[in-house]
Amino acid sequence: MSGFLPDQPGAEVRVSPNFGPRREMLRPDMIVLHYTGMATGAGAEAWLCDPASEVSAHYLVHENGCIVQMVREGDRAWHAGKSSWFGRTDINSCSVGIEIVNPGHALGYKAFPKRQIDAVIGLCAGIAGRHSIPPQRVLAHSDVAPGRKVDPGERFPWKALFAAGVGHLVPAAPIRQGATLKACDTGADVEALQSMLALYGYGVETSGVFDRQTEIVVAAFQRHFRRRLVDGVADSSTIRTLQRLLASVKAASPE
Repeated sequence: MSGFLPDQPGAEVRVSPNFGPRREMLRPDMIVLHYTGMATGAGAEAWLCDPASEVSAHYLVHENGCIVQMVREGDRAWHAGKSSWFGRTDINSCSVGIEIVNPGHALGYKAFPKRQIDAVIGLCAGIAGRHSIPPQRVLAHSDVAPGRKVDPGERFPWKALFAAGVGHLVPAAPIRQGATLKACDTGADVEALQSMLALYGYGVETSGVFDRQTEIVVAAFQRHFRRRLVDGVADSSTIRTLQRLLASVKAASPE
């Protein structure tokens, strides 16, 4: 493919060879946000367009707000890797992936510039409008690949997106001392926590045992929705925030 017209007005086009058809006739029903985790935006853009990398994304958003489209929204970009949401494991076939230039945790993780976030907001709004994607399906890479990925990380300003009508968020419940659910705990309360996480979409088994995977998923949840403390321990703040999210989704759903 030598080129295409951008799906997002104003986006530049740089074609990546790393794409294919969406499988099972799936269409985009979620947006997955990443950070690049590389030293420079130019390096990340080149890597996503290098056939040797075998990775890509539909879009890259530079720090200055420039948006580059590399794969058409109708095609399957290779951005999510091993991942799942609501039991679906081929996230690449049902998502639009956005890489946001940031060095990430390993290379000096830093705040995302306002111009960049404004561009992300406009891009997400455009994608959601074109594909009727609901707010609760604007997700972090860490949501669909907990433990394996942590991006775009706890510094990503989800509140700014939500204030602009993008994504799903509720006020995080206050952090207070009290009873917690943590590694090695068992019982009905653990099972209820796991059920709520799975009901929101996370890949966790409802076993009643607070195992390593449950701890990882709780940390992923906190990284997106309760960012002040990301420790994998389900305190009252974590549980109440999760309950508020589920109630919000239910309230927004048509009868």
